[in-house]
Amino acid sequence: MRITEIRVHGVADKGPETILDRPIVARVAGDDNAGFYRPRPGYGAAADRNGVTLEAYRWSRLTGGTATRTFSLVLLLPFMLSNIAVWMLPVTGRGGHAARALCRLLAATMTAMYVLSTVGVSLDLIAWQCAAYPRCLEGRREFSWLGDVPPGQRLALLAVPPIIAIVLIWRLGARTWQLPEDSDHAPGVGADRLDAPGFWDTRSLLRRLRSVHVAVALGTLDVTLLLVLAPHDATLPGWLLLAADVTLLAGAVVLLCRPAIERRGEQDQRSSRTIRWAAVALTALTLGYAVLPRPPWKAEGMLPGYGMLVAGLFAGQVVLLAMLGLVVVVQRRTLPRPLFLLAGLGAPVLITVSIGLGVAYDSGLTYGLAEYLDRGSSPTPARPLPPGAPPLSPPIAFRWATLGFSLAVLLVVVTALLGPRIGRDRRRREADKLVRRDYPEASRAAPERVRAVRDAIMRARLTARLGPLLATAYVVLALLTLAAAGLSVIGPGPGALALRLGGEPLARPVIFVTDLGALLIGLFAMVLAVMGLVAYRSGPIRLVGVLWELATFWPRAAHPLAPPCYVERAVPELTRRIGQLTADANAVVLSGQSHGSVLAAVTILQLPDHCRRRVALLTYGSPLGNRYRRIFPAYVSDEMLREVGGRLAWRWINLWRYTDAVGGAVFVPFVDGPDDRAARVDRRVRDPKGLLIPPTDTVPPPVQGHRFTPDDDFHAAIGELVERLERADG
Repeated sequence: MRITEIRVHGVADKGPETILDRPIVARVAGDDNAGFYRPRPGYGAAADRNGVTLEAYRWSRLTGGTATRTFSLVLLLPFMLSNIAVWMLPVTGRGGHAARALCRLLAATMTAMYVLSTVGVSLDLIAWQCAAYPRCLEGRREFSWLGDVPPGQRLALLAVPPIIAIVLIWRLGARTWQLPEDSDHAPGVGADRLDAPGFWDTRSLLRRLRSVHVAVALGTLDVTLLLVLAPHDATLPGWLLLAADVTLLAGAVVLLCRPAIERRGEQDQRSSRTIRWAAVALTALTLGYAVLPRPPWKAEGMLPGYGMLVAGLFAGQVVLLAMLGLVVVVQRRTLPRPLFLLAGLGAPVLITVSIGLGVAYDSGLTYGLAEYLDRGSSPTPARPLPPGAPPLSPPIAFRWATLGFSLAVLLVVVTALLGPRIGRDRRRREADKLVRRDYPEASRAAPERVRAVRDAIMRARLTARLGPLLATAYVVLALLTLAAAGLSVIGPGPGALALRLGGEPLARPVIFVTDLGALLIGLFAMVLAVMGLVAYRSGPIRLVGVLWELATFWPRAAHPLAPPCYVERAVPELTRRIGQLTADANAVVLSGQSHGSVLAAVTILQLPDHCRRRVALLTYGSPLGNRYRRIFPAYVSDEMLREVGGRLAWRWINLWRYTDAVGGAVFVPFVDGPDDRAARVDRRVRDPKGLLIPPTDTVPPPVQGHRFTPDDDFHAAIGELVERLERADG
């Protein structure tokens, strides 16, 4: 029996040559985005020491590979994170509908925030504030002509950039990696189990969500315009249009909350299309209404109603986050033996982070343009404007957000510095015991060598502890900031409040921290953008791509404008390739490293029975047990992992190390005794192999950590799986 080992890499791969440890390879299936590679004949052995034919599956170009694609992933990061949150909920099916509906509503507020940021730049700062002040227009030919255009027509003209931004996300939301051959069933809305054939096929749901989000985006733009025009005109057509747009947004909220959006049905598809085209028609009517001639009219101050919309959006997000947290806590109590990240509150925490990133983008863009337009004379309660200067200023809610960003940076830095020191002595003692137990030669090794291994174990264990601590510290402050920003609709900004409470001695440091936050937010957004442009081709910065590859693993079920899920192509390709090999009397060892082990496991669940009889699974550096089980408990559960082992007749070996900060055991904490077949899956390997210099080398073995290269332990595991396949075939 011929056996092929298909190696599936993890995040931030270095090419098929590195995966196969062969200098020259050739693609045997697939394309440039995702393909299968083998050693080119005559340029290295095509098989390993067990006689197994080597093959690599490279999928990383589905998430990056070009500057444009990687840059777009950075810009869509807030949408991406809000989409992941829905998969972190502890309950699936009907019982989890309320939480999923809240996640979709929060995702819709992210779209509204995106539109309000473009509105703030185009309509508020340029069309309304700058165009009304000669000093702002002076020497700027690109804007100076706006001074002669009436305010209503000016708003209609400058509404074009936000509309272009909406069309852009409309087009981005239509992207998919799914091939026509990837599904032999009707377009679906996903499923609740990873082994369901339609789990990775969410085309129908995406079309509905995309239509609703386009309606939310256009409705937000229309309401912003009509809050200026309708009160000024005080005529029936303006109020009717405003009422129609508010009704449209309410209808979008209803559609997002209905359980029917998650089910197939032509009627619901028509409803989503209807609300989208109704939004397009209302936008056309609103623009037509805006260009109507009006009596002379002077624009003063901030765009009327805009600050209220921004503050109201923040307040609504806080309310929805509180409701989501309450629902998740109630659901969590109904589940047995909970072992959840952040006590099961991972979904509201991640959405809060995504909102924080969205605020960072919006505030950075708004403050950056305001500084450019007002020539550095931003007004504050403690810093009056010079004579004739335009009072260009973002909404008060953004001032609270920037103050919170400064404090969040400080809090995260303090937590990162103090967190590792809490309980450090206890962790050091535990790691030292592990080193002394694994290495009898420790007493003969150099003390520095022993400490290096001990510290590697400590760092690996600290990762699981420090990450949730940092996230919790950030989220607590972010929630307080969003709440304060929402309350700014009825209250003053941070500078004005400080001036009222403590006079200038208190106001000046508060204003300084707020201005510092605006600068940090702008730098943060700029750094992310630059890293997105260069990450695809820079080795060290390529590590930024780890986040994108992890985040786009799950289908788009909450925010349709997130980057497309690469697994919707990767899993069908792997199942198709395994089916081709097993049909030719081959057996397959599916070998997954790090995040590739997750791909391998979900592929096993999608394989038909006649293929699985000739398949074995090797995972190493796998986050399935210690990460995915805690972060996505409803989908990567003990039941799901045992299903993978059972479908393979337990031809599964998982290699793990104490020094690995990402990977770990899959079943060790959950086995039901020595007779449990799951107890034979996990095999801990020593890292490093020894503390002393081997007789055949000049330096001691390195500490590998999360890096896995084919070594003796790896080849021994492959050899054992080959024997099991041969026994099953015989």
